[in-house]
This record gives sequence, structure tokens and C-alpha cells, in this order.
Amino acid sequence: MKHYRLVRRAALAGALALPILTTGCGLFSQEESPSIDPPQNSSQNVSGAITDVGQAANHAGQTQMTVYLKDQNGMLAPVAVQAALGEGEKPGQKALEMMVDGGAYASQLPEGFQAVLPKGTEIKDFNIVPDQKLAVVDFSKAFADYNVTEERHIVEAITWTLTSMPDIQKVDIWMEGAKLGEMPVDGMPIDQPLTRSVGINLEAADGVNNYSQTTPVTLYFSALTPNNELYYVPVTRLVNRSDNRAKSAIEQLISGPSEGRALTAVMTPDVTVKSVTKQNDIVTVELQDDAYVAGQQEPAEMLQAVVLALTANTGAAKVQIKLNGETDFTDTNNQSYSSPVSAPEHVNAFKS
Repeated sequence: MKHYRLVRRAALAGALALPILTTGCGLFSQEESPSIDPPQNSSQNVSGAITDVGQAANHAGQTQMTVYLKDQNGMLAPVAVQAALGEGEKPGQKALEMMVDGGAYASQLPEGFQAVLPKGTEIKDFNIVPDQKLAVVDFSKAFADYNVTEERHIVEAITWTLTSMPDIQKVDIWMEGAKLGEMPVDGMPIDQPLTRSVGINLEAADGVNNYSQTTPVTLYFSALTPNNELYYVPVTRLVNRSDNRAKSAIEQLISGPSEGRALTAVMTPDVTVKSVTKQNDIVTVELQDDAYVAGQQEPAEMLQAVVLALTANTGAAKVQIKLNGETDFTDTNNQSYSSPVSAPEHVNAFKS
């Protein structure tokens, strides 16, 4: 089948059938990948293909939220959208409604992106259990009308969209008033509340043979829209079990995207990661770039991807980047990294 035409992806068929249940051990490994989309309290936010606190201001009563859509290369990516909430409307339910293929909001999606929920899907009920940070969503019967190759995409998109909201960490999927123990077409198990541990755009690193002995790391690579706007694509990569998940993530970021995926590397192979440590709510990464000349600006795309990866893999609210032992540098967007920067409020906010 086209979906599994690459040898790498064929080898992953078994892993794709189940949520990621493996974790590494040691530094940071016990921490579940957090949402990266809710705003953090910080005076500095990385910019570029993301919005900072000032840019995220609501327009004419609209609320900005993040939804996960399928791009032109068949991969899921976060997209920041504006939506007007009517009286009593819930942001989570509105986000899901915007993700229905051919739905009422299809014209509002950016070019090159497609909604992943089956046509005709309705959200019959949506509730949040506050003390559990659990979203319970009840879909109509049309939710079961999808191609088998889209099943994991649908689960990932629902989970990552809803957990991008600050009051949601887990998701239960229902259909026609009954809780689903598995997805209706290919039987992907969903009997436990879904979290971001299911991964997104799942793949395995080179040299991985035993999936039960792996650590999942979430990386961010870049791609271009049909309008040549840069955006970030998250990838969960299974790597051989590591005692420092955060360091492994940056090493994989340097390794670049997997062959066959239409993604662009954000770091050059000559950059090395010397250490990644965490203290309180700040994670510090020390990078070595022998080609760097003091005073020059480093690529914003690279530094933004580092911040995204570290916040996704450690739970830290802020990231301190040291380059060749120094912090006195800026990126090509004139962002200063002299002090820790926080996770972004929204990723991939395209020009309207």
C-alpha cells in the first residue's frame, strides 16, 4: 500500500498499531511530553513561524487556538487559527469542528492543509473533567467513516489538538453515546485516556530494532507551504533507550529528518550538543558550533526548533541556549538568547 511503501515505514507497521508505551530511564525520561502551545509567563518568546504574546491578541472577539491538520505531504502539523466563540461555545469543541473535512470551516484553513476528521462528523457532546484535566468528546456515527490508513492520524490530531489547551492533558473518545475501547475501523486501542505519549508522525531512528527498548523523542523539522511560508512539523522518533532523553532529542535534531519524508533539516551536522541539564523549570543546552563567528546571527529556524524540542521533551517552561559557552547572541529574527526563552504561545501562525 502507498501508506507503507517505504521500507522504514513498513518495518514500523507493528509500532504504529499501538500508542507509544515505552519510556527511557534517567534524566527527564519520567516526564511526559507536555503541551507546547499554551502561553507561558515570560517576557521573551521565540518568534518567526510562531506567535508571541503580543501577536496572539484576539481580533474582533476571536480566540486563537491550535488545531492539527494534515499538510500537503501527508504529515500532521499544528496550525494557529482564529475562531469566534459564540455564547456557551467551548474552545475544544470549536477546534474539533474546524478539523472536520469539508465542514463549515473548511474555507478558513490555510492553503496546503486539510482537516482529518471524516466528512459529516458532528461533535454531539464535549465536556472537561477539571480535576482530571480530561476532555470527553462524543462523535456522531460519521466519525467511523474513514480509510484505514488515516486511523492513527485521526487519533493523533484529536489528542494533540485538545492537549494544546491549558486545561486538558487527557482525552477520551466516545461515539454515539458510548465510550470507544478501540478505533472503529482498524481497532487501534484507545481504552485508556489518550495523552501526547501516543506520539505524532511516528517513526524509528536508524539502528532501532527492538521497539520495546526505545525512548520516544519529539522533534521539530521544517517544511514550506504552497505560498513558501515556513512552518514546523513535529515528529516523534523512537530512539534506542537513553538515560538523557533531552540530549537524545537534540542529537536527533542534528541528525535531521528521515529519508523519504518531505522535511528540511533545521541544524547542520557540524553542530554538536555538549550537554543538556535541567534545574527547576529551566533546561539548559550547550551547543558547539565551530563555524560560528562571534557577533553573527544564528539561524532562527535552528534555535526555534531547539526550544520547541526541549520544551516538548522535558516539561520545562524555559530554555537557556549556550552557544560555544556564550549566551550573548541573537538569531536572524533579532531574538536575543542572553536569558532563557519560553515555549511559544502558538506554532505556525500563517499570514491571513
